[in-house]
Amino acid sequence: MSGSGVELTHRAMAMLKAVAAGRAQMSCSCEPDLFIDGFACCDQMTAHALAHGGYLRPAAEGTAGRVPAELTEAGRAALAVTVAA
Repeated sequence: MSGSGVELTHRAMAMLKAVAAGRAQMSCSCEPDLFIDGFACCDQMTAHALAHGGYLRPAAEGTAGRVPAELTEAGRAALAVTVAA
């Protein structure tokens, strides 16, 4: 499971929760931007860190533009830990 090296701040966890709720989209690029409820996320550095850290990914690979974002196994595990705590 990936997901190491990224600090999961309250903001990062809120981003993961938005992805889990189906409210997020990502751009398909080497630096994937995150959009929540149709608006660009205010903290793209954290969005990039979550994507590169293996917590979230585009739901469709190899397409252009925005696609739905989805949690990886590491992202689901991070949310499960906070719910259980």
